[in-house]
Amino acid sequence: MSRLAGARQRTLLAVLLVDSGRLIPVEQLYDELWGETPPPTVGNSLQAHVYRLRRTLNELSDSPATRPRLITRPSGYVLELNGATVDTDAFQRSISLARSLMHTDPAAAHALFEEALELWQGDPLQDVVQGPMCRSVALQLKEEYLTAVEDKLSLGIDIADPVRTIGELKRMSVAHPWRERITELLMLALYRAGRQAEALETYNCARRRLVDELGIEPSVQLRQRLREILNQVPGVSGHMSAHRSRIPGAGHDQSLVVPSGRMRPKPA
Repeated sequence: MSRLAGARQRTLLAVLLVDSGRLIPVEQLYDELWGETPPPTVGNSLQAHVYRLRRTLNELSDSPATRPRLITRPSGYVLELNGATVDTDAFQRSISLARSLMHTDPAAAHALFEEALELWQGDPLQDVVQGPMCRSVALQLKEEYLTAVEDKLSLGIDIADPVRTIGELKRMSVAHPWRERITELLMLALYRAGRQAEALETYNCARRRLVDELGIEPSVQLRQRLREILNQVPGVSGHMSAHRSRIPGAGHDQSLVVPSGRMRPKPA
């Protein structure tokens, strides 16, 4: 969107892109571009923005057959991409394919996640006016991004550099302290690297934070991961944890905590 001057021009294009091929009513565009304070001549103002955006789109290609088309309808506007691609679509296709390969070809899945995540440059829609639609799309994309990062790191525990994976997980745990899957993956990575004491302390820190600040215990899955580490279960895999079903009986102990500095012996 760097060729577009002004936040409202970028917002107009963003709204049309995230729902490309679908009619966007003018009332929704008014709300996205001006919120609760539209100008008195809001209809003319929108038409002027559409005119400038259409001119910019026409400059993208010499061939009318391949350039995106901004079409006027009686009740709104439609953007037809005519074969043009959007990074969000490429990202979603890549992560969908990566997830389908996580159990059959982890190395290929890991590479696809890295390729998809390289498309990201900062927060989504950060240089547009944040109307209701743009806000919801930005939140959805951010969640998809974080989940893809978690999936990549879960694979990295098994196939990538463990030190690099641990470092990235620690950074993610600081930036996103309430995402328990990141805590779980960090515990697992430390355990797999022979750093069991650090894995247990990671759990204790996360539990204290949840109890002190939110008044809740860690999830069933996080407590089950702790049990596996305490019992030194062999072959604990990183990418299995995100998709395994609930384990019967795993939720009985609602206040599982490991005393700092002590290690429970492996059962005989």
